[in-house]
Amino acid sequence: MSIKYFISDKNDGNLAFHVGDIIENVEKNRENLAKKYSYKNEDMVYMNQIHSDNIVIVDEKSDKLIDNCDAIITNSKNLPLMVMVADCIPILLFDEKKSVISAIHAGRNSTFLEITKKTAQIFIDKFNSNPKDIRAVLGASIQKCCYEVSLEMAKIVESSFGKEFVEGRNIDLQNINRKQLNDLGIKNIEISDICTKCGTSNYFSYRKNSRTGRFAAIITLH
Repeated sequence: MSIKYFISDKNDGNLAFHVGDIIENVEKNRENLAKKYSYKNEDMVYMNQIHSDNIVIVDEKSDKLIDNCDAIITNSKNLPLMVMVADCIPILLFDEKKSVISAIHAGRNSTFLEITKKTAQIFIDKFNSNPKDIRAVLGASIQKCCYEVSLEMAKIVESSFGKEFVEGRNIDLQNINRKQLNDLGIKNIEISDICTKCGTSNYFSYRKNSRTGRFAAIITLH
């Protein structure tokens, strides 16, 4: 049993149907990505992401598009899971010992609703994962340097999570997610330091340009 994952970039094209792109182009980009990373595009499960804390466990009988959802979990083999982003944090959680994987869309709302912590809790409760065996990978996303919010929102973050996650009006979603995982005893966490807004131009950024595509994180159990 092995787990494979990757994070696409602009070179792989836009992977989302909901951003006004030509449907045939998106389908072609998804097909090319599947060939590049050796999985079947028709098997892939993805989400209609709504910035919620809705989490769905899927298998080979599930719909390929899971509606109203921001995290998907599976222990089915050869079922790629995809999360699409353009500033929000793409989070992959996995436990090789228990053969369970997840793709999470952690934007601001979902982070405040503790979606990452709740997903990890399902690993522990339903799949008997030991927190020490759960790994988390947080892909490129908007970082504290560029994630400015209203003063009111910054105060809410400070009172809800702690002042260490706020600098002026800028907030640190990556480390809020890290803390949520740490609270469950999960320490094996890899966080990209690439800011989608001011870092490399290899990734789509909604804050940089609201008419933009989506890149993705995809994980599969083999």
